Amino acid sequence: MRNKRGLLIQPLNRKLKLFQEAATVRVPSTGWINSIRTALNMTMAQLGSRLDITRQGVRQLEINGAGGQITINSLREVGLALDMQFVYGFVPIDGSIEKMIDRKAEELAKSIVLRTNQNMRLEDQGISDDKIKESIKDLAFEIKREMRKSLWD
Repeated sequence: MRNKRGLLIQPLNRKLKLFQEAATVRVPSTGWINSIRTALNMTMAQLGSRLDITRQGVRQLEINGAGGQITINSLREVGLALDMQFVYGFVPIDGSIEKMIDRKAEELAKSIVLRTNQNMRLEDQGISDDKIKESIKDLAFEIKREMRKSLWD
C-alpha cells in the first residue's frame, strides 16, 4: 500500500497539468507589466499611485519584469494594483512527474549499463547490442521501482 507521499503524486500531476497550456504563452517583449498597463490605458503615474511608488519606480518594475529580475511578491503586488491575480507554477517537461521519473530512471540505467559494458569490453567480455538494450530496460524498471519507493517512503 502506498503511503501519504505517494498519494500526493496523482493530484499534483492534475494540478500541474493545468499549467501546460500557459507554458506555451510567449512573454511580450516589453514584459507583462508594461503590456497590461498599456492595454488598460493606465499611465505609469497611475500605477505608481496604486503601488505607492514613483513613476520611475514603475519603470524599474517594468524593466525588471521584462528581464525576469523581479520577485514573486512584487509581481503579486503589481497584479493587485492592476486588478489582476498573479499566478505561477511549474510544468513538467515530460508532461507529468511519473514520466519524469521514467525518463530519469532510463537515463541512469543507460549510463550504468554502458559504463559497465565498456569495462567488460576492456576485459574482452562485452555484450551484444540486444543484450545492452535488454539490460537497460531491466535496470530502468528496477530504478523506477526504487525511485518511486523512495518518493513514497
